[in-house]
Amino acid sequence: MHQRSLKMVAAYFLFTATCVAIAQDAASTVGPNDALIPRHLLGLAHAPEVHAELKLNEDQVNGLESLFHEIDAKWFPARILPADEQLAVIRELEQEVFDWFKANTSSSQQDRLQQLEYYAQGSRSLLREDVGKRIGLHPTQQSKLAVFAKATEDAQQKLSRSQFGDPEIKTLQATLTENASAERAAMSKIVRPEQRQKLTALLGSPFDPNKLKRIYAMAPEFAKVETWINSNPLTASDLRGKVVLVHFYAFQCHNCHANFAIYQRWHKEWTDKGVVVIGIQTPETSAERNPEAVKAAAIERKLDFPIIVDLESENWKAWGNTMWPTVYVVDKKGYIRHWWQGELNWKGATADKTIKAVVDDLLAERS
Repeated sequence: MHQRSLKMVAAYFLFTATCVAIAQDAASTVGPNDALIPRHLLGLAHAPEVHAELKLNEDQVNGLESLFHEIDAKWFPARILPADEQLAVIRELEQEVFDWFKANTSSSQQDRLQQLEYYAQGSRSLLREDVGKRIGLHPTQQSKLAVFAKATEDAQQKLSRSQFGDPEIKTLQATLTENASAERAAMSKIVRPEQRQKLTALLGSPFDPNKLKRIYAMAPEFAKVETWINSNPLTASDLRGKVVLVHFYAFQCHNCHANFAIYQRWHKEWTDKGVVVIGIQTPETSAERNPEAVKAAAIERKLDFPIIVDLESENWKAWGNTMWPTVYVVDKKGYIRHWWQGELNWKGATADKTIKAVVDDLLAERS
């Protein structure tokens, strides 16, 4: 499972604050250390807790959601791009978000959004050129902070490339913890007291990014295909008000077979509760490009939930999927809330229980 969350980098700041910042263009963060600065603006903009913090009215929330319909189709698949290409896409989409806020919100709302981004970026916001100038950080101070940030980032990348059950995971986790601790300690040594005071003023009232629950994109619309199994063609809008479990599989994939019984259980136990399980058969072999073979395999394996036979892998591309099997959890409003790559119970993993907990929470949410 390789997910990124605001929680992975939040809570570095231990300050309180009292005054308001000035919103900046997304481009203002571009600098020599830009690759080390977490990009959380898109996640923040999607979070209802942020909407409440900014006191957005109903029309503003609806307008923002219309923007998501335009940008999320680029945002979510970008997570699989090489780092430099991904960063370019994120910068472009962040600028669209900033532009929307400038056109549709008050200056105080824009200022507060900037503060929330600082909180979400944690101590890495000190690497921003705009922040450095506003609190009087010298470039040499930022360069020193960047060395520690790079060590933490490298450790995080190594851990993210590991797989569940890898015997090296404990060592990688220990290294990440050690490097993150060193990064926090470096901030207290490198940043002078008077600079910290300015930072306190810059941040505004305290905000905890860890409380955010909806920080991912809208789920892509299902690409049109010629064949659905066990259902007429469905659309994402058809499924609003339902919790949707979308899983990519290939019927000759042995790792996928390990998940089938769990998918069947979910379909049987949760359909009456407002949960829809949808399989997307994406071919890996030539046999899997035969719709009749896909149907026969579904019957043999007793897969009686709706299945998209995606011979051209259009849905795979739209979701930026990379692995058979992968399961996505989509909430009642159509936003992706969780995903898992690989077997749900691989080497002692309990991803099925984690997904059950997520589904229970989503069913309890208001539509």
